[in-house]
Amino acid sequence: MSLKKRDRLTLSGLLIAIGIVYGDIGTSPLYVMKSIVAGNGGMGQINRELILGSISLILWTVTLLTTLKYVIIALRATNHGEGGIFALYALVRKRAKWLVIPALVGGAAILADGALTPAVTVTTAIEGLKGMDFGGSVIVSTQAMVIFITVCILLLLFMIQRMGTSIIGKAFGPIMLVWFSFLGIVGLINMAGDWSILQALNPVYAVKVLFSPANKVGIFILGSIFLATTGAEALYSDVGHVGKKNIIGSWPYVFVCLALNYLGQGVWILNHKGFTTTGDFNPFYQLVPEGMRIFAIILATMAAIIASQALITGSFTLVSETIQLKFLPRMNIMYPTTEQGQIYIPSVNKMLGFTTIAVVFFFQTSEHMESAYGLAITVTMLMTTILLFEYLNKIGVPHILRYLFLLFFAALEVMFLISSLIKFVHGGYVTVIIAGFIGIVMYIWYFGNKVRDKRESRNSYVRLDEYTAMLTALSHDENYPTYATNLVYMAKVKYNKFIKREVLYSILDKRPKRAKAYWFVTVNVTNEPFTAEYAVNTYGTKNVINIQLYLGFKKQTSVNVYLRQIIHDLIADGTIESQPQEYTTTPGRDVGDFSFVIVQDVVSPQTELTNYEKWIIQARVGLQNYSSNPASWFGLDYADTVVERVPLILGRPAPSYIKRVDPIDYSNLKKHKLETDENKA
Repeated sequence: MSLKKRDRLTLSGLLIAIGIVYGDIGTSPLYVMKSIVAGNGGMGQINRELILGSISLILWTVTLLTTLKYVIIALRATNHGEGGIFALYALVRKRAKWLVIPALVGGAAILADGALTPAVTVTTAIEGLKGMDFGGSVIVSTQAMVIFITVCILLLLFMIQRMGTSIIGKAFGPIMLVWFSFLGIVGLINMAGDWSILQALNPVYAVKVLFSPANKVGIFILGSIFLATTGAEALYSDVGHVGKKNIIGSWPYVFVCLALNYLGQGVWILNHKGFTTTGDFNPFYQLVPEGMRIFAIILATMAAIIASQALITGSFTLVSETIQLKFLPRMNIMYPTTEQGQIYIPSVNKMLGFTTIAVVFFFQTSEHMESAYGLAITVTMLMTTILLFEYLNKIGVPHILRYLFLLFFAALEVMFLISSLIKFVHGGYVTVIIAGFIGIVMYIWYFGNKVRDKRESRNSYVRLDEYTAMLTALSHDENYPTYATNLVYMAKVKYNKFIKREVLYSILDKRPKRAKAYWFVTVNVTNEPFTAEYAVNTYGTKNVINIQLYLGFKKQTSVNVYLRQIIHDLIADGTIESQPQEYTTTPGRDVGDFSFVIVQDVVSPQTELTNYEKWIIQARVGLQNYSSNPASWFGLDYADTVVERVPLILGRPAPSYIKRVDPIDYSNLKKHKLETDENKA
């Protein structure tokens, strides 16, 4: 689907947007007020000033961070329809080299914090079942049962990702529409008990509660308030899946429903001061009439699953962008639908699923997860603000407006960050560790590439057309055994003539590889789903062929299948010679055997770099060699494929010499050494 079609405002688009985008922020009523009440000592310590101020903080935080910063401003900063911190970085990276730092830090933080989103939302929803009586029996009686059900749901969720977000979005859209309508209606019904709760719309109450003795945790209450807007960054990341017009069009309804529910929870809490609570107390479920509570729990569970879906699809998009920006090694990306924005990355799905389930087992309860939730995302929001400031500069926004934007949102997010630091010792260190690991991997890959590009000598690339005579001569030299009829190198040919020296080193220097035809194949992935084209350059020969494959993102990268067809075409028009086979089970076969070679770097001992450069290059090469299976990526799993290791020499190695001595002198020297060793003994 084209960008223009995807960004069209339609009823189906609005429904899919509600199904995909708002899961995270839409489940915040499940735990935000619960966290605020628990942080201030429970229902016995509640007063009107605290509740009015807390709800005011929630509403104005969502208004400023989600509505103003992301929906109104950030959604304008898309890169070919894609959003998220990496798409934003791609728009501004040419403005300053240092902008890579906020992109790396923010990207690592959002990917790490995302592991908590499915865990905390699903666990919170399932905890609503704990202790409920169903026909005289309690089905979910212990936290262990809650964990078991949560893990089963998460496993199922990660298993269905390969279906694609279009199918999932169409299924989840109606459910989320019911969920938000339910939030709004239940909230509105409870508001009828005390319409004065609307005073919370006044931002004065939000400011006053930060310094009021009614708020026992002071500024640290913002750590709980921030949970109401954690889905804003995911909203920005998911714009490529549904289009920004559908997000802008659906957000007002979502926001109103959320606001009504928070206001309704506030009224219930004020009307039940001193309410006796248990460890599983949640004002959201208390808001619902007892007869409808099971319906609310089922609906909340489905909404929690969709919240997790928003995070997972956003993670796929972010990782895809990191690969394009050379922050991470290449991974196998699948496109379940014909829309380029909807992707599935199996390795990311597995790692995210494993981490999320590990978080559930580690924290055990939603209360412990909430203590750690949101810390890293405050860092991401701050980094996004820095990049948006540069974007506003790029599009010519006046200086005064840009600096007002930076100062206002940076100050706001720094306050949230400071208030969230207390979470570090209560479990936030888990997301910090995960973010640190992801950040180190991205740092190694990005700066390893930079060091390699900087230190590669001018001789690292050679002109392929200057070696055609030598390759032709080797092809006909019967002094060497035939290595393969068609020797195929999966190696990028730049500007139709430049190729890495190590490729020709593999053919000519390691052990001359004689072949009837030498193929150099470059795979180019296009923005259209089903492109299947190729271009040929033989440099005036019959046996040195540069193939440029142009494949759509939905086409399988089955190089061996495409190459057989290409050879038939080239033989038919006389571009290359026929390859008749004397021994074959296929009569009339005119295409010979294939051997595919993929060159893999190994850092040479001759490399002369600083200690830091040597470390980062070795780490980068290690990531490259172990993070992906190149044969699988090219569709060569069942082909005759060789992964050949060649030395990577960087820098200018100092020449080393060895001195030649006379054999008699060497004997005397050896004898002298032995006598010296005996004297020492």
